[in-house]
Amino acid sequence: MTAKDEPAPAHEGRADHDAPAQRDSQRDSQRDSQQDSRTPFVYAALPAVFVLFWSTGFIAGKQGLTDAAPFTFLLYRFLIVAALLTIAAWIARAPWPPLRALGPLAVGGIFVHAGYLGATFAAMSAGVEAGVSSLMAGLQPVLTAVFAAPFLGERVSPRQWAGLALGLVGVTLVVWTKLGLGLGTPAGMALSFLSAVFMTAGTLWQKRFGGAMDLRTGSVVQFAASALVVLPLAAWEDFRADWTPSFIGAMAWLCLVLSVGTISALFVLIRRGAAAEVASLFFLVPPTTAVLAWLMFGETLGPVAAAGMALVVIAVAMVTWRTRARA
Repeated sequence: MTAKDEPAPAHEGRADHDAPAQRDSQRDSQRDSQQDSRTPFVYAALPAVFVLFWSTGFIAGKQGLTDAAPFTFLLYRFLIVAALLTIAAWIARAPWPPLRALGPLAVGGIFVHAGYLGATFAAMSAGVEAGVSSLMAGLQPVLTAVFAAPFLGERVSPRQWAGLALGLVGVTLVVWTKLGLGLGTPAGMALSFLSAVFMTAGTLWQKRFGGAMDLRTGSVVQFAASALVVLPLAAWEDFRADWTPSFIGAMAWLCLVLSVGTISALFVLIRRGAAAEVASLFFLVPPTTAVLAWLMFGETLGPVAAAGMALVVIAVAMVTWRTRARA
């Protein structure tokens, strides 16, 4: 075979054919680059969005509990959210977790949903005010920092410990005027403290075992498991619920905004940040709840509460500064 009879290199024959594909690849790369450049702004706004909407949960929960027993309220909420996320996962063809992951995912969901929310709602039903419940939830960042080292191997610096202590003082000042108004029964206060314990356990567990889960299908598993846990308690309450417009509104807000949107935001934050730093955002919840109550219900905000809010902002900055400096 002579040189002129030799076939041309394959890549020469495909040059014209590959040109459109190369242009498409370049456009895809440019689009991905633009999306990546926007991603830091999305994640930068995520903590503020999480704190704002999480704070509304105390108000919506208090409103809904006037028409339903606490565990019945949660059972319907978990079932509705599980159904909505199942439909969303089916439409998006989201991957389902393997069988070996179902147990760890269910445990994390039970801690965060059945445990934390169940204890919080039961405490409020026992007469503990939402402000006092939020104060007890303020213990959660401190508990998370204490157990982050042995459970996750995360180190909490002296500056961060000082920020956690300052945040606890600030939260106390924010709800100080409410402490004598609605402590409820000793059982209610114990349940309120237990809510912080459950949320701490859920944060640490999710950080260690739930980082790779798909937020749609993994959350279906977690809400379904939580529904099974609260089902016997709801049956003990005779499934008491009065579907008034007020209750339906509270349920819709808690299902769509809190259980779907805000919980997903929390899990993204846990996936991307140190557990103690993410938990410090809960210090901001009582001040934000107080501001919302002032705007919606005309509750007063005195100088002591204002001072507490300032301390909380400083405290969160002290705890999270290391993460921001690395970004």
